[in-house]
Amino acid sequence: MNDRYKPDGYNAVSPYLLVKDVRALLDFLAHAFGATELRRQADADGAIRRAEVRIGDSVLMVGFRPWAELPIGSVHVYVDDVDKVYARALDQGATSLAAPRDLPYGDRSAGVQDAQGNYWWIGTRLSGAAASGG
Repeated sequence: MNDRYKPDGYNAVSPYLLVKDVRALLDFLAHAFGATELRRQADADGAIRRAEVRIGDSVLMVGFRPWAELPIGSVHVYVDDVDKVYARALDQGATSLAAPRDLPYGDRSAGVQDAQGNYWWIGTRLSGAAASGG
């Protein structure tokens, strides 16, 4: 299978946890599980808004939760073509969280919410992005 659509060292499906305090969760993951931080993105005030860690052979994505209530679940899936998968999800009754767009960390990404309330983040690695993930 052609896996150029995702960064080296990533699986097609990655858990994506949405939390109130990303820094606190990163500290917990490093201490409890020996997680190795792969990247982080902070806002202008220095608050971490998004991060990725490796635990064993898996990558866990963590994001800041700006919503009052959490969805039932949130999953990130790397696919061959974000735009096609996004359109198919909408055709299947999902609602848009974020239309497909190119992001600064080297992915084209979109988000949908399924009928059960789960959030699905869909990504395709942009050609020419660094193999290390950004």
